[in-house]
Amino acid sequence: MRKTLFLSLLFALFAELLFGQTVQNNALEQFREEKFGMFLHWGLYAQTAGDWKGHKVKGGEHFMLYERIPVQEYGTIASQFNPIKFNADAWVKQARETGMKYIVFTAKHHDGFAMYNSASSDYNIVKKSPFKCDPIAELAKACKKYKITLCLYYSLGRDWQDPDVPTNWPVKAGRSNTWDYPNEDAKVFNRYFERKVKPQITELLTSYGPIGVLWFDTPELISKKESAELKALVNKLQPNCLVNNRIGNGYGDFSISEQSLTPSSKQAWESCLTIGQNWGYNRHDSLWKSPEVLARHLVEVVANGGNLLLNVGPKGDGTFPDWATERLKAVGKWMDVNHEAIYNSHPWLVVKENTREINNNVSIEESKSAIKDAVFDGTPKNIVPDVYYTSKDKVVYAFLRSWQSANVTLKQINKNKISIKNIELLGNKNKVRWALSDQELKLNLPDDFKKKNIIPVYVLKITTN
Repeated sequence: MRKTLFLSLLFALFAELLFGQTVQNNALEQFREEKFGMFLHWGLYAQTAGDWKGHKVKGGEHFMLYERIPVQEYGTIASQFNPIKFNADAWVKQARETGMKYIVFTAKHHDGFAMYNSASSDYNIVKKSPFKCDPIAELAKACKKYKITLCLYYSLGRDWQDPDVPTNWPVKAGRSNTWDYPNEDAKVFNRYFERKVKPQITELLTSYGPIGVLWFDTPELISKKESAELKALVNKLQPNCLVNNRIGNGYGDFSISEQSLTPSSKQAWESCLTIGQNWGYNRHDSLWKSPEVLARHLVEVVANGGNLLLNVGPKGDGTFPDWATERLKAVGKWMDVNHEAIYNSHPWLVVKENTREINNNVSIEESKSAIKDAVFDGTPKNIVPDVYYTSKDKVVYAFLRSWQSANVTLKQINKNKISIKNIELLGNKNKVRWALSDQELKLNLPDDFKKKNIIPVYVLKITTN
């Protein structure tokens, strides 16, 4: 009898583990198929918009650290924060029209201020600001309406409001609040973990419906035991919810390349990029990536098997900056034509047509291990014509990035012994002329392949037998 009971319990445990693993694998596959998401950095830093006490600050949304502003003083920004133009429906609709499949919203950034109605910490937008509304509740409704996956960012190893958060980057106490809490050795991460992290993660996973990803940031000094405990909590509350590698200690479902297009993993990975210089809204930001550059980055990331998470920093009034909206709309028009080469696609046998390496200004090792701080951009700056590939079923997609000539020569197609059935140019009904030899595939694009006000990144759909 005891043996039978033991075997039954063992079987039940095995079945539960197998089911949990299947659920996680399905969620990860969906994430990898979505390819394109919107990052939303929004907090008290949007209200100050790059200024403090009459001068321009350093560190963007990290300015509390750079200016060494006491928590009590920094918290007074909340009394001015009343984003009456915030419209979750408009935000999510714009994400969808841009061709994005998910959004990641900053539930709590390094300043420790919760951008939702946290029951475990009064230091939040509902209790401290005149706005009195919960943005995540509104975003959850809009995401459900537009069939967008809601994901939430949470600063894990940095919290400048809490007295128990030691840091070690780039040196001991390098990103700690040492002006309010100067004794670094007296700080015990686990007290913060139990008092704030676990309760808030529980709130986020039980108050807003399905969450696709908990996007943790800056693991800093979290222990392996605490990372495992946090992952188990997430799995218990929402088995379908993924976590990124910044949960710490190897417990992530996918890895991050920040401000870099360099793959951070041979498995699932995501590149998170800004449109301008800063993550949060900054009125002094004036260097913005063009729609062409954004499309190039999306193609390069997807061709390397990754997802692109493109950041927008909404303003203090709750609206997107005009320059961000303009670029999102342009990318959206490009996606309307070429989305089939992005969604559900996979890397082809080769990533790109040539072997020329672009200097990303960041090594592979650095992108894997380092967490970038404040203003940084390691993405390619040079714009030259080149070819990248993705594939799906019996189709190979060739992206002609920044292409100017009607003549195209592809050497990788014949090198990989592809039997071609048909070739067309997405978004163009005119015939593509082509000839395949032992050495190469030569193509002539339609005379009207270049159109005004369209991003010059074109896609050849090569259907094989």
